[in-house]
Amino acid sequence: MTGQNISDIIEAYLKQILAEQQQIEINRSDIAAQFNCVPSQINYVIKTRFNEQQGYWVESKRGGGGYIRIEKLQSTDLDEYLTRLLELVGTQITEQDLQMFLQQLYDNQLLTKREAQIMAIMGEHKTLNVSNQEAEETLRANLLIALLNSLRYKRS
Repeated sequence: MTGQNISDIIEAYLKQILAEQQQIEINRSDIAAQFNCVPSQINYVIKTRFNEQQGYWVESKRGGGGYIRIEKLQSTDLDEYLTRLLELVGTQITEQDLQMFLQQLYDNQLLTKREAQIMAIMGEHKTLNVSNQEAEETLRANLLIALLNSLRYKRS
């Protein structure tokens, strides 16, 4: 695990459990104790690595009997799934958010690794070469929207 930080390790642990189960329920303090970190580290991992853009639904209840429930979202209908992703894109998107979307498309076998890498390169700041951040994020969103729409329809 050389080169991995505690967030990477916690993420890998939770994803390993989610690979075996559709949903998990964890106690933030128990996981923090298991990894010898502060509970806020668990919050950070959940917030940044288990959100809707990455294909997860998170529900939490605070207090003594509190829990964090993480569920891997699955869509039985490809069109419904792509429509949901399109709604999440909005009109602007950061480079980091683009990476999350591409990872989700790869994980769901809608893109090959090579296709995801090419799209990531196309959405990089240095590739877009736009001086205005708002315009850059709009352009990146337009590229992702075009990609998602192209996945809806087969071309001959």
